[in-house]
Amino acid sequence: MKKPKWVVEKEQARKAAASETVWLFGLHAVRDALMNPKRQKIRLIVTRNARDKLAEAVDFAKIEAEMADPRKFTAPIDPGSVHQGAALEVKPLDWGGLAENCIGRENPRVLLLDRVTDPHNVGAILRSAEVLGASAVIGTRHHSAPETGALAKTASGALERQPYLRVRNLADTITELQNMGYLVLGLDGEAGETIETALHDKRTQPVALVLGAEGPGLRQKTKETVDQLVKIDASGGFGSLNVSNAAAIALYASQPR
Repeated sequence: MKKPKWVVEKEQARKAAASETVWLFGLHAVRDALMNPKRQKIRLIVTRNARDKLAEAVDFAKIEAEMADPRKFTAPIDPGSVHQGAALEVKPLDWGGLAENCIGRENPRVLLLDRVTDPHNVGAILRSAEVLGASAVIGTRHHSAPETGALAKTASGALERQPYLRVRNLADTITELQNMGYLVLGLDGEAGETIETALHDKRTQPVALVLGAEGPGLRQKTKETVDQLVKIDASGGFGSLNVSNAAAIALYASQPR
């Protein structure tokens, strides 16, 4: 019996995901990945100078380093990448499902990204999420930044420690979080209420904050699905924040007092 087209496509997608690898680069990103026991490491390429700086991490990971000439770095990464003489091929991290990352913590805070595709922005958001104690950062499988070397470098190690989930459908995920007891707030500059006022008597409730891409902002479907649209209280009458800065401020503003 011939398999339905959707079954074949799902199997093909699963095989493609299983074979997917990522090249991380830069001393900090490579060191943190080497020190992460959950990260599957495949191939390490380093210059002699980088190998000396990463000696402890290389020994910890028990991986054999391939030596490269600094004048002709052989790793298959963008020639313009600031690799600092170190590149590591890895498998993407598997953080598991939504419930296991978003249930069980006291006063959890979650960030959802609506079509935020710039890896530098997502990397910066992961870094802020780790510092400010977010349970997870959630993007979509399509139209959001996947794990890349540029994302990992900007995250400055946070990619190895901060759960970063990518889901099929953002609106469905918002609904799932609402069913888990989360108050889901969408950030919109035109909203009438600030984060602080929306959370006035709800500080101990689980909170999810949804941020859209710079320019287009939240999609209409997202606006219709969240519990409430809110804005960041600003003193200026013009201008807007970079999405990574907005994420950090929103997380801080939503913390239990």
